[in-house]
Amino acid sequence: MDYAIALPFGGQGVVDGDWVCEFARHAESCGFESLVAAEHSVMVSGTSSRYPYSPTGRLSVAADSPVPDPLELLSYLAACTTRIGLATGVLILPNHHPVVLAKRAATLDTLSRGRLRLCVGVGWLREEIEACGADFATRGRRAAEQVEVMRVLWADTGPEGAAHEGEFFRFRGALCRPGPWRATGVPVHFGGHSTAAARRAGRYGEGFQPLGVDEPELLRLIGVMRREAQRYGRDPDALEVTLYRGLTELTEQEAARLAALGVHRIVLQVGEEADLERLKDRMSVGAERLVR
Repeated sequence: MDYAIALPFGGQGVVDGDWVCEFARHAESCGFESLVAAEHSVMVSGTSSRYPYSPTGRLSVAADSPVPDPLELLSYLAACTTRIGLATGVLILPNHHPVVLAKRAATLDTLSRGRLRLCVGVGWLREEIEACGADFATRGRRAAEQVEVMRVLWADTGPEGAAHEGEFFRFRGALCRPGPWRATGVPVHFGGHSTAAARRAGRYGEGFQPLGVDEPELLRLIGVMRREAQRYGRDPDALEVTLYRGLTELTEQEAARLAALGVHRIVLQVGEEADLERLKDRMSVGAERLVR
């Protein structure tokens, strides 16, 4: 089992360079596998959209909380660290043009020597997605094509460049350099709680990050992902499963049980504590219990 650390969401620390750099360095020194940064391009005051991962249907942080761009934040942390992985969780695909996103992701991956993992999703906040210029109703089809576009651009096509002709995006002779550090490209995982998200993971991804589901639904979604991978001639055993859990709540017994269910990675949430020294102590204790 790999253990990642989620960067605190909506707190002032993540926009303080010294604070967040020290947080990242301590996570690396504890032996955690990766740092995970969430995304909202914009938060929306008074939204009618329901947040699907809370009983209240609302985020736990205020709309005016600071939420930095995840790729910019991870680029900064790449320079602060040397070996810890850098991951998004979840990057909202409809907010991004895939040609531009392919270049941004490849640049960060090659400068960090292959440390980037993209976990992407289709988003739930209608007003945010529409503010970014995408159609909410077609975001699922668009997301699948976006990943195809990025893979085409990351591939070694030679001097003739890449071509794509799809429903939403079209180009010919396109060269996107630098490419990713790894010849296989940046690994893409799909986050979500729906059957459609599990199918996208099986067909297009290197992994699946089910969000907000109980154990029976988790097992069902993993089965959907595996069957979809087989359907498209892909190896289901090569696909990773990632879950979120609270750092202080997760026990060694629960971690072992999740591993037996087929979970490969747990992203640990440290809570909304603002005191950096307390967070570092919390990470140290968690690492002693789970990582080492």
